[in-house]
Amino acid sequence: MTVTPYLNFEGRTEEAIEFYKKTLGAQVDMLMRHSDSPDKPPPGMIPPGSESKIMHSSFRIGESVIMATDGSCTGKGAFQGISLSLKVADAAEANKVFDALAEGGQVQMPLMKTFFSPAWGMVADKFGVSWFVVVM
Repeated sequence: MTVTPYLNFEGRTEEAIEFYKKTLGAQVDMLMRHSDSPDKPPPGMIPPGSESKIMHSSFRIGESVIMATDGSCTGKGAFQGISLSLKVADAAEANKVFDALAEGGQVQMPLMKTFFSPAWGMVADKFGVSWFVVVM
């Protein structure tokens, strides 16, 4: 079995993927727009004019796979009750990615030394995705 996070950015997936490419070195494995689908979306599933929005995508951050969609393209993505944990090699890398994820986002717990890590912190990026950055 494998558990893969599937994030719904409600119309901002392309922007999010570009952000993760820049900040975390994400690599896109697959991207399909609604207009690429052999089946048309059911009436009312996406607003008119959203055909170029992303129906499904898959990208990698390191060895981890994340899937993402624009969903119903409401523009109101909500990520609650879940965080993605990003394990990095050292405190310098932790500072770099933490600061990059915090750009336009919100620091929830500053990066700090703890009993379990030389650097650990929590940040919600500009899309509202919550991240734990940790050196292990």
